[in-house]
Amino acid sequence: MKWGKRLGAAVVGMAAVLGVVTAPAQAVTAAAAPDISLANVKAHLSALQTIANQNGGNRASGRPGYPASVSYVAQKLRDAGYNVTLQSCTSCAGSNQNIIAEWPQGDASQVIMLGAHLDSVSAGPGINDNGSGSASILEVALTLARENPTMAKRVRFGWWADEESGLRGSKFYVNSLPQTERTKIKTYLNFDMIGSDNWGYFVYDDVASVKAVFDEYFRTIGIQTEGDTEGDGRSDHASFKSAGIPVGGLATGAGYTKSAAQQQKWGGTAGRAFDSCYHRACDTLSNIPDTPLEKNSDAIAYALWKLAVGTSTGPDFSIGLSPASGTVQAGQSATVTVNTTTTSGAAQAVSLSAAGLPAGATATFNPASVQSGGSSTLTIATSASTPNGTSTITVTGDGTSVDRTAQYTLTVGDVSVRTFTNGTDYALNDYATVNSPITSSATGTATSPVKVSITGTHTCSEDLRISLKAPDGSTYSVKATGSLPCTDLGTRTYSVPVTNEAASGTWTLVLYDAYAQDTGTLDSWTITV
Repeated sequence: MKWGKRLGAAVVGMAAVLGVVTAPAQAVTAAAAPDISLANVKAHLSALQTIANQNGGNRASGRPGYPASVSYVAQKLRDAGYNVTLQSCTSCAGSNQNIIAEWPQGDASQVIMLGAHLDSVSAGPGINDNGSGSASILEVALTLARENPTMAKRVRFGWWADEESGLRGSKFYVNSLPQTERTKIKTYLNFDMIGSDNWGYFVYDDVASVKAVFDEYFRTIGIQTEGDTEGDGRSDHASFKSAGIPVGGLATGAGYTKSAAQQQKWGGTAGRAFDSCYHRACDTLSNIPDTPLEKNSDAIAYALWKLAVGTSTGPDFSIGLSPASGTVQAGQSATVTVNTTTTSGAAQAVSLSAAGLPAGATATFNPASVQSGGSSTLTIATSASTPNGTSTITVTGDGTSVDRTAQYTLTVGDVSVRTFTNGTDYALNDYATVNSPITSSATGTATSPVKVSITGTHTCSEDLRISLKAPDGSTYSVKATGSLPCTDLGTRTYSVPVTNEAASGTWTLVLYDAYAQDTGTLDSWTITV
């Protein structure tokens, strides 16, 4: 766990959290969660301790113990049948890897994701922080594979690199996701330190409906919980929360001090930190008691089964769109492949329709009805009067027993492009004028403003005068965004207010040095739209 600022709570409705789609209430019923083997969780912790012992006493990102931890976890998941991706985090210390593991069942448009950071601090092996979270979700993942229940939703697990120096691994993962993929993640659950030696039972309170799932479990075993304030913004859930993804999770406490009231509620020692070895070399196997580790591991399984696992009582299907977005000019058409998949029971007839079209646009399906497991081609035709802008089009599959939806993002606008090229160096002397030809290739109307970037070793650039001549002879004044002191080097940007121009051909950049003490060479200049 890393220190950081607290983030404000987000209020998200139950439907958004659970990823509810239009379907009969009786279509899926929750299956009972299995007991998670404490012995197996402890075996994973023992393996992480051994890895730390063999690699300088820690598993920190950028150190040898981290990739060894990745190898251990990833191999366990592959052997269990998970689709495992090792994502290189280029912004992490040592460019270490995130582990992304997905169980290949359930509705891929509704993802429940669980995560924990796999790195320790450099001071010690990090068996509580965060071997405990990593080992527990690993065993939950392996239990899911062994049980192999019918899945109502897709389950994905993440083990994050470099949490301890700024949540870098989880930030990299979230930032690398296209928006369409982010929206598929209906809930992210984070587990950072769930085996503290002077433990409490803390539940993330960012989203009330997610917290209620964990609280429901703890009530069944007679344990009171508290909202987690120490962990707010300090762990990887913050990366997901900042992207608008509902979050939840568990913790047993870090460096904060246990109060007398908390001692009365949970036992332990008041006036002492929840984890006496937080970020220290003594965060070893001997730092973790069985009780919080076992109860929190079972709570994780309870939440996962509650949110993602179900026993189908009827036929079901899912819809996917490829591509999920597109851009056209008014009057053009976009084509989309609509794929349906039978997720349980027998295949069923699915009638297709689309809603949310922009003005002047129409949607047709070929064919208009398929058996689940089949595909159709959606054509979205815009007209000359369709206004520019972005629309979210909802494709609905009306089945015989359930309805399913998917969304397509259509952007109507000017997709014209103008490119300019110039690769010649020009020497600019005192009181001299330079004319540089620039080759322009344009499509569409290309009515954007233009910016000129000039790179060179010219001096006294406040005396540099620039103009741009279009192929038709029109001259545009180029205005500098600021002047440079004499002897300053580097790049400066100059603006050119070009409008209603689409001319291809040879443009001319004219530079005139009104006064200079030295001769300079302008290395290059480019124009972009």
